[in-house]
Amino acid sequence: MAREAAERPPEETLSLWKREQARLKALVVDRDTEAWQRDPAFSGLQRVGGVDVSFVKGDSVGACASLVVLSYPELEVVYEDCQMVSLTAPYVSGFLAFREVPFLVDAVRRLREQEPGLMPQAGFGVACHLGVLTDLPCIGVAKKLLQADGLENNAQHKEKIGLLRAGGDSFPLVGGSGAVLGTALKSHDRSTKPLYVSVGHKISLEAAVRLTRGLCRFRIPEPVRQ
Repeated sequence: MAREAAERPPEETLSLWKREQARLKALVVDRDTEAWQRDPAFSGLQRVGGVDVSFVKGDSVGACASLVVLSYPELEVVYEDCQMVSLTAPYVSGFLAFREVPFLVDAVRRLREQEPGLMPQAGFGVACHLGVLTDLPCIGVAKKLLQADGLENNAQHKEKIGLLRAGGDSFPLVGGSGAVLGTALKSHDRSTKPLYVSVGHKISLEAAVRLTRGLCRFRIPEPVRQ
């Protein structure tokens, strides 16, 4: 019988999570901080990393937390760390990072200790939360549109997707408040669905979109695909 995650946490825990999110949000840097980010060819960028937590089928507790580092621009794997973990926090919409990020922070810590010369200069994953906690430039890349600030996966949105013809085509994701929350990007000529790119930490949206496009041999950026 598959193990199930814990039930929804008590309101006290949710309040703590909200306060922690507010603290981290105040620390997020949404502009380019590195010289390579401002270079059209990303000259100076040598390593990119990808993180993900993959679940065991039929098991909402057992998972594999992975960190992969690739050389840039060759996109050859130079470091891998995969650990089986047991998730203790339940899935709550809007609080995914509290469920997954601790294991990814551990993976970054192991890399710093074991192979500091292979630390990535940019990372893809649970972007804002992980970026602030590790002080790495991070990019958020999602396969599905997150319903936030009035964004809707409606007929108008699908019509815009239909206008994305070639790899690199994109359109901004504007929330109900008028803020640009990210970009829908056709990452590859043969992709039928866009990626949703957002700023995580220490990088601008423009640079995040350019780098994501440059790392896509297929639809998914190579660090995350690996």
